[in-house]
Amino acid sequence: METTPAIRIRDLVKRYAPAGSKSGEGKLALGGVSFDVPQGQIFGLLGPNGAGKSTLINTLAGLVMKTSGTVEIWGFDIDREPRNAKASIGIVPQEIVFDPFFTPIEVLDIQAGLYGVPAAARRSLELLQSVHLADKANAYARSLSGGMKRRLLIAKAMVHTPPILVLDEPTAGVDVELRRLLWELVVDLNHHGVTIVLTTHYLEEAEQLCDRIAIINHGRLITDQPTRDLVGMMREKIVVLTLDRPIIAAPQHQDFVKSVVSSERELRVTYNKDRMNAGDVLALVQSLGYGIVDVSTDEADLEDVFVKLTSAPAGAFG
Repeated sequence: METTPAIRIRDLVKRYAPAGSKSGEGKLALGGVSFDVPQGQIFGLLGPNGAGKSTLINTLAGLVMKTSGTVEIWGFDIDREPRNAKASIGIVPQEIVFDPFFTPIEVLDIQAGLYGVPAAARRSLELLQSVHLADKANAYARSLSGGMKRRLLIAKAMVHTPPILVLDEPTAGVDVELRRLLWELVVDLNHHGVTIVLTTHYLEEAEQLCDRIAIINHGRLITDQPTRDLVGMMREKIVVLTLDRPIIAAPQHQDFVKSVVSSERELRVTYNKDRMNAGDVLALVQSLGYGIVDVSTDEADLEDVFVKLTSAPAGAFG
């Protein structure tokens, strides 16, 4: 039996009309985006600045009114059942905004009250423990470090126990150690059954964490694939050879994408993994009389795929 997607988006359009205009013409932020976020996954939503990610997230949060299309959150249409849809999702924004005179425990209690969670059912201390802030429960929010505030934002988004959590650039501007801590927190939440939607500019982060990735650019969806398949789109591989003597000319072969002499004794060969392997490259170079002193390889990663897919110019929106 097919499982209902955690989020279902179909033909989502958002056009911002210019001030004072009644024509509806203006900037097209989303031009007919459609995709599903499967239940139980960590789903990456990537795209360059201005691609439409924030507009899409703000639509999910109920902060932006879509122009057309349908959006369902945990099976609830955001137009027909907005209360249930909002109760099914927690949003962790990019901006860190707190009242400096409330303590973390008060921040969570107040947020739970806004969602109608009865006092007896609130999990404020439990949530603070889950984000490693229990010892700061009664400290003023203004005394927390930037990383602590980000973790408090995650707890705040979970006060009503939503099955879906959207993290908008959760590790922007934090150091490497804190980034790793936040990664562990995201994975732990996911292991406890929470579906995660993650936007990030750190492609290493998306590659490490996400089961599936959608990329949008110029308001259009350009790909939506399992992370492994997406990385596998780049079939080219580079092998770097250090040879035992100076190279007179870079050897050529019909299956080489490129072969260049990068220094006196170093050769860089780019080849298609579907047509040959590194052993074939080494054998060819050795057959020309060169001895190989050292070998290293360089495979494509998500950054290469991202650059390739988002480098196309904006098309005309129909």
